[in-house]
Amino acid sequence: MNIEILGSGGASPTPSPAGTSPYHQKARDLGIPHARTGPSTFIHGPDILIDTPEESREQLVRANIRQVQACFYSHWHPDHMMGRRVWESLNHNGRTYPPQHHTTEIYLPQQVAADFRVRLGSWDHLVFLESQGYVRLHELRDGESVDIDGTTITPFRLAEDYVYGFIVEDGSHRALIIPDELKGWIPPPGFPAFDVAILPIGMFEFHPVTGQRQIHEDDPLLQQEATFVHTLETARALDAKRIVLSHIEALDEMDHDELLDIAARLRGEGLPVEIAWDGLIIEV
Repeated sequence: MNIEILGSGGASPTPSPAGTSPYHQKARDLGIPHARTGPSTFIHGPDILIDTPEESREQLVRANIRQVQACFYSHWHPDHMMGRRVWESLNHNGRTYPPQHHTTEIYLPQQVAADFRVRLGSWDHLVFLESQGYVRLHELRDGESVDIDGTTITPFRLAEDYVYGFIVEDGSHRALIIPDELKGWIPPPGFPAFDVAILPIGMFEFHPVTGQRQIHEDDPLLQQEATFVHTLETARALDAKRIVLSHIEALDEMDHDELLDIAARLRGEGLPVEIAWDGLIIEV
């Protein structure tokens, strides 16, 4: 099982169009790994995509991915699903008549399906894409798994119960993919062991080296989002051989090289942490 981080950024990818700091300029000048696009993950082999940010088309082109067999959506937030037009770009075949489009199977966990019906026109758009033959929609009940070419995907609700993580198993390996919204979630008793766990890195309330406060204590974001400290608590509670931290926000302005140093320090303390970047391939 090979898993590719197509987009390692968050709701604020790097660089920001308006960003003028050295952090943003470095991303403009050097590109990947300092530049980051919106959150998306691809599982090679069964060819499964998790989430479609605005940059989905560019991500698939960059990764030379020609076909997506199935896609799972984790939640309704725009940075995870506003690239839905990728299904037309990817699957439309206008060179034959009658058209012979490829069709991607779209799986919506229970609450995601409910939210898509009332948020940002998501459901109507997917139904239209289905009517054109680009996708086929499937709603999943909580606890339901899907088998795709010998790979089993099991969505599960997090503490923020409108968002889902995914357990991915291929018979010999097991991966945990949590795209976002880790706040309040700790693995429950009996949670399985993983070869790799991909987690959102969390907001940097304090700088992890200097300890300097970076987000005002009254900022409402701290009531809504998990912090880096909480992410590390979750990582320590998991039984995982590797932990890859992604969903890295431009708002935090944490330099990629600096993050690599922080991860190296954590590995020295016994926590098997790595930093994601766009195009990172994780061999499981």
